[in-house]
Amino acid sequence: MSASTGRLAGKVAIVTGGAMGQGAGISRAYVAEGAKVVIADVAKDEGQALADELGESAHFAHHDVGDEAAWTSLVADTNERFGLVGVLANNAGILRFGTVADMPASEYELLFRVNQLGPFLGMKAVVANMKELGGGAIINASSTEGLGGMSNLTAYCGTKFAVRGMTKGASHELGRFNIRVNSVHPGMIDTPMTRVHGGDVAMEYGASKVPLRRVGHPEDVAPLYVFLGSDEASYINGAEIAIDGGVTATHGFGG
Repeated sequence: MSASTGRLAGKVAIVTGGAMGQGAGISRAYVAEGAKVVIADVAKDEGQALADELGESAHFAHHDVGDEAAWTSLVADTNERFGLVGVLANNAGILRFGTVADMPASEYELLFRVNQLGPFLGMKAVVANMKELGGGAIINASSTEGLGGMSNLTAYCGTKFAVRGMTKGASHELGRFNIRVNSVHPGMIDTPMTRVHGGDVAMEYGASKVPLRRVGHPEDVAPLYVFLGSDEASYINGAEIAIDGGVTATHGFGG
């Protein structure tokens, strides 16, 4: 696929959490489809290595999604380097387990800062760009835990339900400017974020609960981000799209 004929040809994108796992898959797919991509992440070594791999169409930026000033600088630097931002993949996220009784407030606050405040600040930072462009696409990473609850993930669920709600509100507010805002709800995806909580055992257990009988991979998720960022999705706004192998197609007695 050449940069001039790809589905994202001519578009400038920011991918948060873009250095590893799902974000790296999105970054690779965006470049392959013709976009110029800023890989925004706190993981410096991994992010720079990925940017080097992807070549002149990618740039790594060390970025804290919970810092509003950092967002201002990131968007300004992207504008100068590649042009106005037309696609924002708010992918950065962290996972923490803990019961309601035992989770420290500091852990909840960290989840809020990365998973919920980060996407809000990202949306806020790109609105002016996208208005100037005459439109744009924002894809917010929620989760299947933004569609239903799960034990020991109450705090995480709270942030992911919030992303789903913010997406709905923003889609109404920004739609008049041709800025589309949608949320993506992955199930169990094999990434460093999920593997740290149990490794192969967790992956095997997760697969046993999925109707397709396998966990997902970043390559399963990235095409959805490409579609939502492209003009092919020009009439999709305010949607919540599960990409979970069928997990949310049933209830607690399924699986």
